Amino acid sequence: MTRSEVLITADELLPLLASESAPRLLDVRWTLPKPDGRDDFAAGHIPGAIYVDLDTELADHSNTDPTAGRHPLPRPADFEASVRSWGIDSDTEVVVYDDNSGLGAARAWWLLRWAGLSGRVLDGGLAAYRAAGGEVETGPGASVEPSEVTITPDSLPVIDADDAAAWTGVLLDARAGERFRGETEPLDAQAGHIPGAKNAPATGNAPDGQFLAEAELRKRFAELGAFEQPVGVYCGSGVTACHNALALASLGVEASLYPASWSGWSSDPERPVETGA
Repeated sequence: MTRSEVLITADELLPLLASESAPRLLDVRWTLPKPDGRDDFAAGHIPGAIYVDLDTELADHSNTDPTAGRHPLPRPADFEASVRSWGIDSDTEVVVYDDNSGLGAARAWWLLRWAGLSGRVLDGGLAAYRAAGGEVETGPGASVEPSEVTITPDSLPVIDADDAAAWTGVLLDARAGERFRGETEPLDAQAGHIPGAKNAPATGNAPDGQFLAEAELRKRFAELGAFEQPVGVYCGSGVTACHNALALASLGVEASLYPASWSGWSSDPERPVETGA
């Protein structure tokens, strides 16, 4: 896979939006402090976009097992219903975006790929679109005709806690350094990280909102050993780990996602915990 297969620039998107075969736009406004971005979407979004609620459409909160993490993957039937409600068929071109460096959009991108579909993330998100001269609209978003698509779950590799514990490749933790080192833990049961993991904060992929140039991104992950061995990715709850998976995919590396991530691992008292760098 190449960068152009997983990312699209605002300059590339604008002429597509003016064409007869405009892509389906999914807007995933989500941050940890404000998981529901519906009002931000209503205040201004790319014309034709559909709001996607990460907590309800890109996760399964009916799963109350703490070891499943704070954002378990949606059940296949539920995700298929969501994809159908977005009017996406097997051949639909999809562009996903947000206003937070792609951290929420990457989760939707990963799930579409996991479901056997395709999609690209708008590099730089809404800010890049506006900077390129794109106009926004307000209101509830587009109304689309539902599709009858059938998804193919598990089209991307997923690992569980036992796999993570026995991982022989490189296991990358996408959380901020202070959480990885165990200096603070505002959300989960314990502070620290999975023994043997390396810290690769997802925010480092797009420090100014847009992804690093390919050479810089390649250097970043080469220093972590991501081109020499199998790669597993995790974070706090399986959301920002998808950003690392996206960055790696742009470099031709397929990563395995541990969806329960640290929130699931740290909820199991039998799992070992490591702190420090």
